[in-house]
Amino acid sequence: MYNELINKIKEYDHIVIARHIGVDPDALCSQLALRDSILLTYPNKKVIAIGTGSSKFLSFGKLDKIEKLENALLIICDTPDRRRIDSVEVDDFSYKIKIDHHPFVESFCELEIIDDTLTSTCELIMKIIKDTELKCNSDISELLYMGLVSDSNRFLFSSTTSHTFDLVSYYLRNYPFDVSNSYQKLYMRPFNEVRLEGYIALNMKVTENQLGYVIITDDIINEYGVDSASAGNMVNNFNYIKEILVWATITEDIKNSQYRVSIRSRGPEINRIAENHQGGGHKYASGVRTKTLEEALLVMEDLDRELQSYLRKE
Repeated sequence: MYNELINKIKEYDHIVIARHIGVDPDALCSQLALRDSILLTYPNKKVIAIGTGSSKFLSFGKLDKIEKLENALLIICDTPDRRRIDSVEVDDFSYKIKIDHHPFVESFCELEIIDDTLTSTCELIMKIIKDTELKCNSDISELLYMGLVSDSNRFLFSSTTSHTFDLVSYYLRNYPFDVSNSYQKLYMRPFNEVRLEGYIALNMKVTENQLGYVIITDDIINEYGVDSASAGNMVNNFNYIKEILVWATITEDIKNSQYRVSIRSRGPEINRIAENHQGGGHKYASGVRTKTLEEALLVMEDLDRELQSYLRKE
């Protein structure tokens, strides 16, 4: 399968690399690293990585301007379903390839390279580069490491295996970079985000079934001077609260007229519930986008019922 990927990359002079809406480190780092690796290996090709960026991740690298390329190959990273692709129309391309680590949702590419046992799409691209003629350097290595670290929550999730550490060791040994600097890029944040984290802790509602959730309105986002993406990503900071098994942030996104629901779990599998509300993700880390707050609260009701059933079985 990796050989088929390389053959298609060789075949096309124009390549567009996309990923899902609502950028996160794994999605961004995987597409930037793959772009840079292809350009390093085949410098005469036109390769662009596109999508809506975020000021939070400016230090990771620059995305390219969106442009229409004739007879182009599309590679979509970290995206299990067509409707979540950012900034491109799949049918505009001659050939499509998916590279992803999410559980399978739907097929929309001619070639789909999926491994949902891995921590991240960056880990999958680490495997691809290591096992093919694609080239790497320290900058690419750092991007892949940051994406892996972010999606594994610093190697804390159960998807982390001995193979994960073998790959990280290989890249650090062959393409070394400053690990401490990588962590600063990932986790350095302004004080107003720390203050918002305090607001979330103080205002999180907790049900008797151990669901915790907080509603972050546009007024709160403006009061604390953050963007909606940063607010939603704070769901990852509440992993180890004894009284909570599932937790979520419901973040108002005025710009896109929606609410972003980010969900995490330490117990029941939550991706099925997210899928029932036109969302998706992993077993223990999923998300949903709704048009109204009422719809978002319906997701909370379903999560609470799932928890009630889960706790009865224990």
